[in-house]
Amino acid sequence: MLNFGRARSQSRTNRSISLGGMDYPDPKRKNNFVGKILLAATLTALCIIMLKQSPSFNTPSTFSLHESGVTHVLVTGGAGYIGSHAAFRLLKDSYRVTIVDNLSRGNLGAIKVLQELFPEPGRLQFIYADLGDAKSVNKIFSENAFDAVMHFAAVAYVGESTLDPLKYYHNITSNTLVVLESMAAHGVKTLIYSSTCATYGEPEKMPITEETPQVPINPYGKAKKMAEDIILDFSKNSDMAVMILRYFNVIGSDPEGRLGEAPRPELREHGRISGACFDAARGIIPGLKVRGTDYKTSDGTCIRDYIDVTDLVDAHVKALEHAQPRKVGIYNVGTGKGSSVKEFVEACKKATGVDIKVDFLPRRPGDYAEVYSDPSKILRELNWTAQHTNLQESLQVAWRWQKSHRDGYGTPLVMYS
Repeated sequence: MLNFGRARSQSRTNRSISLGGMDYPDPKRKNNFVGKILLAATLTALCIIMLKQSPSFNTPSTFSLHESGVTHVLVTGGAGYIGSHAAFRLLKDSYRVTIVDNLSRGNLGAIKVLQELFPEPGRLQFIYADLGDAKSVNKIFSENAFDAVMHFAAVAYVGESTLDPLKYYHNITSNTLVVLESMAAHGVKTLIYSSTCATYGEPEKMPITEETPQVPINPYGKAKKMAEDIILDFSKNSDMAVMILRYFNVIGSDPEGRLGEAPRPELREHGRISGACFDAARGIIPGLKVRGTDYKTSDGTCIRDYIDVTDLVDAHVKALEHAQPRKVGIYNVGTGKGSSVKEFVEACKKATGVDIKVDFLPRRPGDYAEVYSDPSKILRELNWTAQHTNLQESLQVAWRWQKSHRDGYGTPLVMYS
């Protein structure tokens, strides 16, 4: 007798139908699989609908809206030395700030300091981007409601500019054009432009006024002047408010020790004299190299006008407050007093308490003998004057930050776009 009972007791769920030596899956299993897909798709669609109906889903970013009584400032290069100090001052003064920086010269550590000091929503945002990427810049402007731009972002070493001029024309001149085009396209009406006394070259007469002819002698100064010319040409047929600040040699740091200057180690040889002095005082380099002792000055070394960074950012805020539509303001930002490199070195020795070793070397290409400002126009029109004019005191403030930040802001993190 055949045992049909045993055959019936086998599970049906895993059976296949055999036809002509080929196995085909059970149609019921296929139907279950399709059902699960449909269920998942339905649940996903319901989730999306619920999210879109949620009040928070469609709420635009605070940074994308113009708000009465709040001025939203885009600070390009805001992770850099001067830009970070400017962003800090703006935030202290209750401005809304967006920083755009590609961190090629800036420090992510400076951004972190600002974020810790101003953690409230809608105060500060950082966007990692390169101003040379016009598409990215346009996207930033389309997604944010800027009221003004402070354009600091730039490579800024005279010596480096003579070695790699194309980098300077691209980074300064071309990138400024990209920013200006996006401002025009998105109706941003106020520009505070960070320029330089290097646009004047070697004037025959001192002090330098805003009417002094601009005859730059190095690619850095030439690139900045080209950028100025582009801005001025555009402003002739625009209602944009433009302020151009030509400033002199920047020193110092935040008096309360929150921010400082931390250039890339590989750029030290091109950097500011203050950074070289501090490196020598800390033993990072064996001594200070003074380039040029045969200039036609009182002691043979270059004469410069040294402006404290705290005063400099104050001038930027004053410029922003006084900017007027369809008007252009051009101002020198300096102390009106020149100091020689030898005088600077002596002040640095006293500020650090270190008898820094000094080596005197031939001139550096592109340098000029004597540059100092006449700041009377900015005093008259913006009511601005330098307050921190004691060279040794400014260096002492900067030295305190350097001593407590021996590695600068620390090792920068790798950023990806």
